[in-house]
Amino acid sequence: MLLGAALPLIDFFIVNVALPSIDRELGAGPAMLELVVAGYGVTYAVLLVLGGRLGDMFGRRRLFLFGMAAFALTSLACGLAPQAGTLVAARVAQGAAAALMLPQVLATIHATTTGRRRARAIGLYGATAGLSMVAGQILGGMLVSADIAGTGWRSVFLVNVPVALAGPALATRTVPETRSERPAPVDRAGTVLLALSLVALLMPLTEGHAAGWPLWTWVSLAAFPFLAGAFWAVERQADRQGRTPLVPPSLFALTGLRRGLGMVLPFSIGFGGFMFVMAVALQQGLRQSPVDAGVALVPMAVTFFAASLMGPRLVGRYGSRIVTAGGLVQAVGLVLLVTAVLRSWDGLGFWQLLPGMALAGFGQGLQLPVLFRIVLADVPGEQAGVGSGVMVTTQQSSLALGVATLGSLFLALTASTGMRDALAATLSVQLGAVALTVLMSLRLPRTVG
Repeated sequence: MLLGAALPLIDFFIVNVALPSIDRELGAGPAMLELVVAGYGVTYAVLLVLGGRLGDMFGRRRLFLFGMAAFALTSLACGLAPQAGTLVAARVAQGAAAALMLPQVLATIHATTTGRRRARAIGLYGATAGLSMVAGQILGGMLVSADIAGTGWRSVFLVNVPVALAGPALATRTVPETRSERPAPVDRAGTVLLALSLVALLMPLTEGHAAGWPLWTWVSLAAFPFLAGAFWAVERQADRQGRTPLVPPSLFALTGLRRGLGMVLPFSIGFGGFMFVMAVALQQGLRQSPVDAGVALVPMAVTFFAASLMGPRLVGRYGSRIVTAGGLVQAVGLVLLVTAVLRSWDGLGFWQLLPGMALAGFGQGLQLPVLFRIVLADVPGEQAGVGSGVMVTTQQSSLALGVATLGSLFLALTASTGMRDALAATLSVQLGAVALTVLMSLRLPRTVG
């Protein structure tokens, strides 16, 4: 199941370091390159809650197996794409496959474990999720530079195929089938309105900078609050009428879920933006190779994983204050990174980035797995798929939003102030988001279930 959790997140980030190579070989251009990222991320975010609901209805293992097989096929299509338009279409299909697969992971953990075993399993899920986001860019840099059998950028997609084909063979033997005891039909109106809301927000923010902010981007952004309001009204009406909405408003009466999701939002926006901006700055600004750009993130990956493994023991002693401590450590790491960028830009490399990367990763590792536990702690077992879908939708939408907003800010500042100052300013904005998460963490339930 953790293999299924890793693949979609790795693939969201692995493409960052391959974009320059895709541009050179396929002549994609900035707008198409943005769609290679956004086509996957937006489709993935839009369909996650539906994927969780379908797992509740038809069986989580069944949807997991189907989603992983589809992920293998769509990854193959990405790797063999002859032109940019074909690659974008394959990435959209790959995002849909990921949305079927990922919600089943947390839902299965939630439905088949209790007590300390559940805490340990969710901790491992959080460690896998965070590590995958960092490892994606590390692995991408190594694969592009290795140019295995002349595949170049295509290897970042083709590497998924054998892994995703091995997954179903393992899952068939080891993963129990679970489903909701009272499966509800799909909420069609809610599904359509949620999809329209997320597309209206994410597509213009992702494509706007590269496309020069045409009229449709502003119309789409203006439509977002009305679509989101209509979605919430439809969901509340369905709840009052005794039907099962796509996202039951009653879930948000759970204090842990509501406050935990509120923190996942700024945390993931910062994480997504950070990974994208660092990839661009190191490769295009400092002319580092994909391998060097990936290796610079290794300290973050190592410390994130170490903190994730320490988390369950620390949470047992200090509760949710571990999240507050993690935010403070992450903030110190970002301050060190800003200092390194401003002082050592021309010679910026692994050793200059090491202290900041290590502390930022350690702080993030103390936060993310604990937030997952807090969000899901009080969700009823029969709503495991819906709860998991809501959480991963929030996380994935926020990652895409981070790439769009912090990425656009960074590129806009680069044109006016230069890449060094643009990177320092963007990291400072992320530091503000970390300060917000620290303040919000003080309102989390003290005891973590």
